[in-house]
Amino acid sequence: MREFIVEADGGSRGNPGPAGYGSVVIDATTGETLVEAAEYLGVATNNVAEYRGLIAGLCAAHTLDPAAQVHVRMDSKLVVEQMSGRWKIKHPDMKPLAAEAGSVFPVGQVTYEWIPRAQNKHADRLANKAMDDGAKPLQGRGAETFAAPPRGRDQPPPAATVTTTEADVRAARNVAAPSAGWAPADMGAPATFVLLRHGETPLTPQKRFSGSGGTNPSLSPVGQDQAARAATALAARGTIQHILASPLTRTRETAAAVADRLGLDVTIEEGLCETDFGAWEGLTFGEVRERYPDDLTTWLADPTAQPTGGGESFAATATRIAATRDKLVAAYAGRTVLLVTHVTPIKTFVQLALGAPPESLFRMELSAASLSAVAYYADGNASVRLFNDTSHLR
Repeated sequence: MREFIVEADGGSRGNPGPAGYGSVVIDATTGETLVEAAEYLGVATNNVAEYRGLIAGLCAAHTLDPAAQVHVRMDSKLVVEQMSGRWKIKHPDMKPLAAEAGSVFPVGQVTYEWIPRAQNKHADRLANKAMDDGAKPLQGRGAETFAAPPRGRDQPPPAATVTTTEADVRAARNVAAPSAGWAPADMGAPATFVLLRHGETPLTPQKRFSGSGGTNPSLSPVGQDQAARAATALAARGTIQHILASPLTRTRETAAAVADRLGLDVTIEEGLCETDFGAWEGLTFGEVRERYPDDLTTWLADPTAQPTGGGESFAATATRIAATRDKLVAAYAGRTVLLVTHVTPIKTFVQLALGAPPESLFRMELSAASLSAVAYYADGNASVRLFNDTSHLR
């Protein structure tokens, strides 16, 4: 098992004032600096900057190896004692930051140590450099720099240097653990739902209706491979803290592949089930048009219309998904949750987040094993962060 040392610091010239952070990830065995991270934060307090430095360092270490043991060294007594659980977190601005930091690695993989400022010079230098540069990109490379120093000829690079770009790290953090964005600063960390459609079943390539009232198919070999690829991508990105899945077989199997990779349990959530397509289950769109032309025409025009045979209307599905959303947002505030579900529920999450009309469901393409993400804030607003990402399947 790899062991990393994370050294982090943050500062504010004015408290609050122009602020920035610096973070370093070090190989605990060799002493080699693997990653540097720094960012100018604009106007913020010292404590916010220190927490942001901690989060950046932990995320960088997680990108290198999510199974690693991490020892954090900081000269902030406040952050060290709060993250160690010895001091209570009373300030409302600190609670979501501490929750975000605590969500990067599982409990037990991270330890904390206070060190004098003189022993934290590397991170301190990066933080001051970020503040000196102000809003300008650090070293001309963007708001954050993740860079390893020159290596000897005989030293192989760490795996993340080969497989993960700076843009990947930033994008993963923004998608899976978004910051407040346009939301007010006092909104805290959002509840973030990463939405994973299940992998292919034998019915998927044939584009047959496959809801909750049909044959409940398992994943095909292609679908199993897609689930494994999704698991690998989510493990590399990190930040997933909980996994919930629809009760149908294909979602259970997809969720199990991810859970095995992340070392998490799967909770079954009935509200994530696919729409019941009634008598249309197992049929292609063309077959439904041929057999039930009037019912299909009505269904396409009216979200309250049911499929032939008393299936579930899109309006009923939206009501169910909205109730499930509200329940999960309340239960997982400030957390990042993977929801393994189906086409209609995912499209409905997005439709509701955007405030789009029901007919928007017919204008979204959602591929098997694709990833989408929506963040929900305390004031009830939502932010769609990702839709139909299939880059991990290429």
